[in-house]
Amino acid sequence: MANLTEDARALVAKMTIEEVAKQLKYDAEAVERLHVPAYNWWNEALHGVARAGTATVFPQAIGLAAMFDEDLLTKIAEVIATEARAKYNMQSSLNDRDIYKGLTMWSPNINIFRDQRWGRGHETYGEDPYLTSRLGVAFIKGLQGLENYAEDAEGTTLDTLKVAACAKHYAVHSGPESKRHSFDARATAKDMEETYLPAFEAAVKEGKVEAVMGAYNRTNGEPCCGSKTLIEEKLRGEWGFTGHFVSDCWAIKDFHENHKITNTPAQSAALALNAGCDLNCGDTYLCILGALKDGLITEAQMRKACERLMKTRMKLGILERSDAAAMEKTAVYDAISYLENDTKEHAGLALTAARRSIVLLQNDGTLPLDAAKLETIGVIGPTADLVSVLEGNYNGSASEYVTNLEGIRRGFAGRILYSLGAHLYMDGTSDLAKPDDRLSEAAAVVMHSDVTILCLGLDATIEGEEGDTGNMFASGDKTSLLLPASQLRLAECVMKTAKAAGKKVIVVLNAGSAIDLSFLKGDAAAILTCWYSGERGGIALADVLFGKVSPSGRLPVTFYKDGEQPDFEDYSMKNRTYRYFRGEVLYPFGYGLSYTHFTYALSGKITQDTVPVSDCDYFAMQRPAVTLTVTVKNVGDLDAEEVILAYVDKCPAEKKENDLSDATITAALDPANQPVKSLCAFRRVALKRGEEKTVTLPVSVWSLTTVLETGKRIFLPGEYIFTAGDQNVNLKFE
Repeated sequence: MANLTEDARALVAKMTIEEVAKQLKYDAEAVERLHVPAYNWWNEALHGVARAGTATVFPQAIGLAAMFDEDLLTKIAEVIATEARAKYNMQSSLNDRDIYKGLTMWSPNINIFRDQRWGRGHETYGEDPYLTSRLGVAFIKGLQGLENYAEDAEGTTLDTLKVAACAKHYAVHSGPESKRHSFDARATAKDMEETYLPAFEAAVKEGKVEAVMGAYNRTNGEPCCGSKTLIEEKLRGEWGFTGHFVSDCWAIKDFHENHKITNTPAQSAALALNAGCDLNCGDTYLCILGALKDGLITEAQMRKACERLMKTRMKLGILERSDAAAMEKTAVYDAISYLENDTKEHAGLALTAARRSIVLLQNDGTLPLDAAKLETIGVIGPTADLVSVLEGNYNGSASEYVTNLEGIRRGFAGRILYSLGAHLYMDGTSDLAKPDDRLSEAAAVVMHSDVTILCLGLDATIEGEEGDTGNMFASGDKTSLLLPASQLRLAECVMKTAKAAGKKVIVVLNAGSAIDLSFLKGDAAAILTCWYSGERGGIALADVLFGKVSPSGRLPVTFYKDGEQPDFEDYSMKNRTYRYFRGEVLYPFGYGLSYTHFTYALSGKITQDTVPVSDCDYFAMQRPAVTLTVTVKNVGDLDAEEVILAYVDKCPAEKKENDLSDATITAALDPANQPVKSLCAFRRVALKRGEEKTVTLPVSVWSLTTVLETGKRIFLPGEYIFTAGDQNVNLKFE
């Protein structure tokens, strides 16, 4: 690593300060005399190489989270990295160095989906910080190249990269989209440590993520891309981050235009650079030489930022370095052919992911369908043949899409009757027609079909990033948890017709967030949620409908009734997510049915003496304190996969011989101040009918800690209740 640092420093030392300034913006210009090619840092890979032409489109991130499968997510990220390399190698050989054609991927999004109205929530891994941490690290390692991670290189950085990952949006970012350029997210020290920051810390310390992107908003008064607290003290200081920091796009401009923290672009550029923001996605760093002239920054600061950026490009093999062995490693990536993009094998992986992401929410026994007993299937709904519900947002372009309708056609040899039924959100499907102009056709389909599949949902025009896809409502955020009124009227018509005709209706939901499904009033025979399901989403749906695959996805978010959410702008975690919500829900976090049945047996043992975590480093806290042994048996009639979820509920006693005040301990022990329960381990297992497997689940010290109001983590002796399936075990720490 010494050579890398020295190489970057030597290269930057040869640059003029004007040349350095041009390297600090996302569309970096070439320095031909030093053999530094132009490079565009802005690239996306949330669930496939995005916005760069043809590439494999995997299910949206929230769907990938529903798999609860770290290993498969890592494989998916490895494929994304391979396709990014394949495309970059081809494009750079033709001297095409445009946006979305590089190797620095601004993914994953590891914000917490704290409010289901947030439009960008489907870009995340859900509402739980433990799940988000595990999946974020898995995705980062896959992108950056598993082969680059040494066995016990705790706390070290990587010497070479397949592609560079970027953890975003740091920190405390989850809406409202309409106010993100001026909003100040106020979060307590406890909520920061307990919910908003763990995934970022894991990304840095375990994932060794190469880049971190700042959020648009302020956090506790400081703009995130100019926050010394977040960047200098926490990220680089406490966590030891050595990669580069990039602003969200045009976020630094918000300092003076919207946050009103500064008065001029030069002052904004200086605030960001002084806080440790190396790279500007936007144009404010065009004023950085003016800030230098005004004495607001130093040349040394500019060169330091540039060195960090050059180190990343050297790790990727884009720039020459003195370490021949490292260059040989990246040369392997340089040899990846364009033909390794969009392969049949990659499409197969997208199909596997789509299958594992589908969650069965309700079933009266109608599913799986027996195709041999059906002559006609009705398929109705605005999402039935809609490609956008396969894509989500920040997506690539698949060479072939299989919509829900097409998937059912491929899986069923009988007759299929189809009706659009309703527009996705408008009152009618034709400008000249009266409202609800397709309801009569939908009713006819129901009456003439043996069973009806009703496809409802959203797409990125309804829930997404502000202005990103021409959002129809609320700058990308949802105004409620209800489906658009056009779809509610369609559902009412279909259900009423089916009831009168004695027919069954299966509801298929494509959306990236929780939807209030109480409008169905139990009328649906079955409900499946498929998220934004990727290029092969329709095949996966058909496989589940007709019993080729048993559904095994689990909800990474809680499904609530509309109107029970706290104020959208309140960043307190009180009454949010399964860990803190005290009311009744429609479907809880982790929920998901199967076509078969499983029995559980659970035992556990304490595997190490825990100590106050103030005396431990991060990696010590990640080591197991408890080992749970779970035996799962498939007692049904079908082969299936099961996701084992383990939770911990803390009931600590007062800690003895501590240096904390009685008031602090009392507050920590108050159940109102602690999560109801917390996910502490998960594992996916495949079981043939009648098969039994025993797995061990390590539970880390971290999962047993209690976070005080001050944000400090402590371990409190006492009783801890662990749950898996319908079983629980109590373990007592003295």
